[in-house]
Amino acid sequence: MPSATSARRYTVAGKRAAAKISPPPAWADAIFDVLKEADIEQVGYVPDAGHTRLIDLCLADNAIRAILLTTEEEGVALLLGAWAGGQRGCLLMQSSGVGNCINMLSLAQECRYPFLMLVTMRGDWGEFNPWQVPMGQSTQTALESAGVIVQNVDDAKDVAETVHAAAALAFGSYRPVAVLIGQRIIGFKDWRKK
Repeated sequence: MPSATSARRYTVAGKRAAAKISPPPAWADAIFDVLKEADIEQVGYVPDAGHTRLIDLCLADNAIRAILLTTEEEGVALLLGAWAGGQRGCLLMQSSGVGNCINMLSLAQECRYPFLMLVTMRGDWGEFNPWQVPMGQSTQTALESAGVIVQNVDDAKDVAETVHAAAALAFGSYRPVAVLIGQRIIGFKDWRKK
């Protein structure tokens, strides 16, 4: 399994060397502040361009253990273990990974532990990749069918408040809660030549 150092190299050096990078989004910094306020100590993630800044912030913080996952459903068990060990956690993923988690989400229901998930959306506003559309269009329904409380956010100015409310709900009610961060916030990829 890659170390945090190699994961940091992947998310920072590899991404920035491969593309011209615009300034980091302020909403990612705002989410990080909310995670710190919520006493999040473990963050599971599968590398995702939408979460790059947030992942980088978590990797750089010595009080947060950022854990690179090989697949999203590992994060469901990771957060159960974190909670059983007295720590709060959060799972970062892209909407395409939600389908991988559906069976494992029964843990959050049956064990009744708080589960906070931040999902960057694909397959909706401005999507160019047809492979992203089916899961992107069914993410909310799939999560709700698995008993997850879903909160949507499509405006960057509302991200911190929405994540704060979701964390309060998850940790206050011992329920799984997902925040779906819309493509209007993360942006859509534009591959047209300019």
